Amino acid sequence: MKKPVLVIKFGSASITTKGGEIDERIVLEIARQTAQLQSTYNIVLVSSGAVAAGKRFLVNYAGTLSERKAAAAIGNPLLVRKYSTYFKPFGIALAQSLCERQHFANRAQFLQLKDTYMELWKNNVIPIANENDVVSNTELKFSDNDELATMIGVGFDAEQILFSTSVPGVLDTKGNVVPEIKVIDKEALSLARKDKSSLGLGGMTSKLNFARLANQMGVRAVIFSMQTPEAIIKAVNGATGTVCHALAKKVSSRNKWLASGSIIKAQVKIDEGAVQAIKNRKSLLAVGVIHINQSFDTGEVFQIADRNGAVIAVAKAKIDVLDMNSIQKKKNVAIAHADNIVLM
Repeated sequence: MKKPVLVIKFGSASITTKGGEIDERIVLEIARQTAQLQSTYNIVLVSSGAVAAGKRFLVNYAGTLSERKAAAAIGNPLLVRKYSTYFKPFGIALAQSLCERQHFANRAQFLQLKDTYMELWKNNVIPIANENDVVSNTELKFSDNDELATMIGVGFDAEQILFSTSVPGVLDTKGNVVPEIKVIDKEALSLARKDKSSLGLGGMTSKLNFARLANQMGVRAVIFSMQTPEAIIKAVNGATGTVCHALAKKVSSRNKWLASGSIIKAQVKIDEGAVQAIKNRKSLLAVGVIHINQSFDTGEVFQIADRNGAVIAVAKAKIDVLDMNSIQKKKNVAIAHADNIVLM
């Protein structure tokens, strides 16, 4: 890919009115500003709004799972049609990409998705991604479109991910925008308001958590509002919202996928010696394990946490792990090879 990848995520509250109608003024601005960036970036739009746009067609909508799926089925074509209407004057064609969680968890399917996006970009077509709510397995859903945007951004080696939200950025205790966050730690996460919009699933906590993952994998993230004039252009240039800086470390494309796209099957707590070994890029040996919360099989992915439960890495299992008894019998056996461990 000659051009860097730019992922822009729009939440329901960003692109719909309070009544659930698609805000055409905002969609026009998305089209106009995206058109200015297309010569510089390979762009993916991750757009919520299908459920918000479709629910008004359902009598006595109460937000049940089946109703949300039905609303998404109605709203998705409305959403894409509206985008297409406003992108057409700029000579930009769009493609709908309805994704499911397993498309990212399965490496082969993920690479097929990546190849498809590259073909679209080669032909100057911008994909609009959303979860395939109609058929998504309830146990394997994205937590929200912040997660989907992060999986695409990290998995596709994006330069940056822009998260559009209903507020102008991360706000401090006085209500002022925090212009930059160098490391998303507990102090930064404490700034997140616990509420969320009435239209969407996510909130600021969600955005900061996924921005943190993106930063750890070398991808910059910006949290901003479309209510700012020239918002997208300014966000790309770090001139609006809150810029969350990428950490200066190299992670292979495969390990970025492992850290962001895999379905986590279990958590393994390890002792202090094993923590240091992992940080020194050594394999995880059974002798360092102090607790596992669930069994997992060879090839499945698990979190590695310290004694206090703080996650320090994810890893691909080298052997089957049934319980602590099975671990204790294999003290000098590697549970995960160093090449399949990604520090977080």
